[in-house]
Amino acid sequence: MSKKLDTADETYMRWALSLAERGAGRTSPNPMVGAVIVKAGRIVGEGYHRRAGGPHAEAVALKKAGARAKGATLYLNLEPCCHLDKRTPPCVPLIIRSRIKRIVIAMRDPNPKVNGKAIAILRRAGIQVTEGVLKHKALRLNEVYVKYITTGKPFVISKAAMSLDGKIAFKKGSSTWITGKKARFQAHRLRNQADAVLVGINTVLTDDPRLTTRLSGMRSRDAHRIVLDSTLKIPLTARLLTQTSKVKTIIATTRRAHPDKIRALERAGATVCTVKDRDGQVDLSELMTELGHRGIASVLIEGGGKINASAFRSGIVDKLIWLIAPKIIGDLNAVAVLEGSVGSDPNQPVLVRNLSITCVGEDVMLEGYL
Repeated sequence: MSKKLDTADETYMRWALSLAERGAGRTSPNPMVGAVIVKAGRIVGEGYHRRAGGPHAEAVALKKAGARAKGATLYLNLEPCCHLDKRTPPCVPLIIRSRIKRIVIAMRDPNPKVNGKAIAILRRAGIQVTEGVLKHKALRLNEVYVKYITTGKPFVISKAAMSLDGKIAFKKGSSTWITGKKARFQAHRLRNQADAVLVGINTVLTDDPRLTTRLSGMRSRDAHRIVLDSTLKIPLTARLLTQTSKVKTIIATTRRAHPDKIRALERAGATVCTVKDRDGQVDLSELMTELGHRGIASVLIEGGGKINASAFRSGIVDKLIWLIAPKIIGDLNAVAVLEGSVGSDPNQPVLVRNLSITCVGEDVMLEGYL
């Protein structure tokens, strides 16, 4: 590929990425994909993957383009599929039949069933393929999919809202908001896009949360709710068990849990997931493996200080999204965002890379990668 990218290629790829992002939170465990078909400088077809099991972006765009696809250029943020899955046919044969002349792809599909194979088939069919246009943006968009398809484990985000001095609550059991309205809206947007939200049993016992997604005036969906509860202290009256929701609550526990309580929780509609324990608590690394087996591709941690520290210490966190209010609490009884060591060596800090800062109302949002 030429070092100097064509301006038109970048422009149409940005639109393909924008279309793909519309499927956020709906396509998991599949990737977000957008497609744009351009002929003689005009868009003649476009589409995106709306939901898992639904038509792929390429199929939607080609259907809209019809006969105009012949001799056109197709822009995709991800290499098209060339393998059969359980629900949708592969797109490569459809692209070849449409007589598309050129394809511009942002990134290869890391799925071992695809990864370069589709590109090779397209080139053998005489279609010109250009790779790598806005690849860094494409990787960022589908970072959850990339982690899940290559490791089998979910992409884990540490989400927290705190004061300038790192306090997430004024005291144990406090329910006073620290961040502002726009930051809280952002938190619900994250829930809307995640497969699961994870908290510890102390959060359940103290706050009795719902962990639902509430976006006023917008379509929203609930994520799976995961509770770390090594001995099953959760009461059967907890709102996580009694509220109406389309998704189940998963209780992650250890072999120390009593069988009678397990059966009672399952009768209440919960799913009980038993894993080994580490230092008396749920082994988070093994839990992530188990969640991956269950098709959960992303987990949003909304726990207290001990859960947050344990997540960092176990090495499961891929990304942090911390919302910080311009407030100083300073109380010794206030709850810190991290309570405990965050690495195997307490004298070595955990390095956060690619840190970005965004204003969210009166607060700021930090995003970075571990």
